[in-house]
Amino acid sequence: MKLTNWLPFGKVPEISASELAKELDSWKIVDVRTVSEFENGHIEGAVNLPITAFTDENVLGLQLAKDKRVIAICRSAHRSIPAVRKLKALGFNAYQLKGGMISWRDKGLPEKSNESEAG
Repeated sequence: MKLTNWLPFGKVPEISASELAKELDSWKIVDVRTVSEFENGHIEGAVNLPITAFTDENVLGLQLAKDKRVIAICRSAHRSIPAVRKLKALGFNAYQLKGGMISWRDKGLPEKSNESEAG
């Protein structure tokens, strides 16, 4: 993968927090934030693979189904851009959450955390 593919700039397919919340069952969620960010609150059903560990081997190790849409999520939709590029290069139907977890939280949508369920 070219170095420029790792830059957090440019356009990738995305959906809004409201759209994702309505269709949550039809998505596999890959949260690319740090472990501590993930533990402080994430979307139920998400798996955590920090962008710093986003290698082909680690992504394929998640055993994502190629026939199911995958959404990459970070805090503000910057780290998820290179994640979507990597997922697409591996043959997945990948998107990012528009505005990241900031937009999810702004809408007051439910989250899970290590301590308890919120929302």
